[in-house]
Amino acid sequence: MFSFLDKAHSIAPPGYSRWRVPPAALAIHLCIGQIYAYSVFNKPLTQLLGITQPAPGDWTLVQVGHIFSIALFCLGASAAAFGRWLERAGPRKAMFVSALCFSGGFFVSAAGVWQHQLWLLYLGHGVLGGIGLGLGYISPVSTLIKWFPDRPGMATGLAIMGFGGGAMLAAPLSVALMDVFRTPTSTGVAETFAIMGLIYLVYMLFGVFTVRIPPAGWLPAGMERLPRQAWTELGVTADEAIRTPQFYLLFGVLMLNVSAGLGVLGQASVMIQEMFSAATVGPERAVTAAAASGFVGLLSLFNMVGRFFWSSLSDWIGRRYTYVIFFVLGAALYIAVPWTGRMGALSLFVLAFGIIMSMYGGGFATIPAYLRDVFGVREVGAIHGRLLLAWSLAAILGPQLLNHLRAYQIETLGLPPAQAYSLTMYLMAGLLLVGFICNLLVRPLKNP
Repeated sequence: MFSFLDKAHSIAPPGYSRWRVPPAALAIHLCIGQIYAYSVFNKPLTQLLGITQPAPGDWTLVQVGHIFSIALFCLGASAAAFGRWLERAGPRKAMFVSALCFSGGFFVSAAGVWQHQLWLLYLGHGVLGGIGLGLGYISPVSTLIKWFPDRPGMATGLAIMGFGGGAMLAAPLSVALMDVFRTPTSTGVAETFAIMGLIYLVYMLFGVFTVRIPPAGWLPAGMERLPRQAWTELGVTADEAIRTPQFYLLFGVLMLNVSAGLGVLGQASVMIQEMFSAATVGPERAVTAAAASGFVGLLSLFNMVGRFFWSSLSDWIGRRYTYVIFFVLGAALYIAVPWTGRMGALSLFVLAFGIIMSMYGGGFATIPAYLRDVFGVREVGAIHGRLLLAWSLAAILGPQLLNHLRAYQIETLGLPPAQAYSLTMYLMAGLLLVGFICNLLVRPLKNP
């Protein structure tokens, strides 16, 4: 029965169109991209007992924020651990395991809410969901790079834009389901988790059953050979790649860019409500919970479009210059964000973070093609998986930096919530400037 999942059974037949692969990749990435909308659950998860406001025994925002960090840490760790296995087993089997882990994480987390056991949410959405994220993330990317050797930036953008766009669907769906299941004694979170687990399982299995890989030696029409790499025609192995300084410079590039973006994404809904609350801009201009979920969805749209736009642009201007734009413009925008909050300029605040999120997503979509340029296609999936450990570290650095600095400034220094984000934004800008230096130091590999 499960032999259908074997790599040998997923090889495309003669005449197969490579354009049938992107929908399979999007089916996976649109589902696992739900993690970017997780902040819409933060407030309800801190009010499970109090229902309308936190009560004694309810979890704190910092405790709930760990779920997002654990999930992204496990994403990077599982991508690194299973990258070589993916190359051997093929994308179909890896995507199947991803579907089981990701949807299963929702069911475990639903049980955690019903039993009010936080460790079950850490296990469900954190560990199991994170493993599903890791396998589901790298499988389509590796496959599309092999199908589109002539346009690797565009190909990775096709897959990874789905990951960025997942929150655009998940945020309103989550809010709507919680409203449906909300009662005077329940926030509706547990039922929402269970329904979403079923929905995502069905759609991810569509990707599993439709994905294909090119036969050995396949090249697109008009292409006579793969681009020549520094060491061999196909490139280097994952073990060889991690012994080069280029790998660690690119590791720093990804980690620093992601740390800055994740610090915002993990608390986007709460941040905009606090910076533009009734106390700061007046009741008539205050951002409501519903409007905040719309903001999260809008960030997802910028994230998604940026992944395709910037990675496609990188095919024309090069990966290094694309990252130069990310780091320089991103740092300038982070520095400007506190000013938009003090001035009550909501539209400029939203625009600034929209551009930031487009470049954040573009960085994710461009890095696999950057790896292809430097290390070749030989084991690009495994190399990409190992590099995603940078995402794991960023998942700890970015959100926890924002969470704890915010809590320290409010609880210890007595700052109003609306003013507690300025220092963090300046630190995020500093991280991007360090990433700018790492990017400038990347050089082509030399023959051994």
